[in-house]
Amino acid sequence: MASGGKLEVDVEIKSAAKKFWDNIRDSTTLFPKAFPDQYKSIEILEGDGKAAGSTRLFTYGEGSPLVKVSKERIDTVDEAKKEVSYSVIEGDLLKYYKSFKATIVVTPKGDGSLVKWMCEFVKASEDVEVPHVIKDFVVKNFLEVDELILKE
Repeated sequence: MASGGKLEVDVEIKSAAKKFWDNIRDSTTLFPKAFPDQYKSIEILEGDGKAAGSTRLFTYGEGSPLVKVSKERIDTVDEAKKEVSYSVIEGDLLKYYKSFKATIVVTPKGDGSLVKWMCEFVKASEDVEVPHVIKDFVVKNFLEVDELILKE
């Protein structure tokens, strides 16, 4: 019987919450351009790529650990709360996890923001590790987006 769990991390960034949120919401365009070593492409398969129900196909680059292809569905979006949740519905990650859902929440903190990333997962087998490598990849992305915004 495979087990599940939750993982979460808070990342303090220097960018204003709205600016960071807008950039994260524009990840379909932004990430492959700004981080080509990590994202070869992000293709919108259904919807507009931002609204609940949209699906996107991520093709990762050499900088991505573990996963090279991932199809994700946006489950919920709350623009006012700056919160988005998504599920991985196809791809390499599902070799390791029967299910993988994540949420991103951006809240103002002083002159900057606090970005919370949470995931819930069910391992495909007991030998699969807790997805710290995915969490670390996400944290790295958040910090890189922050740097990008600060250069503008």
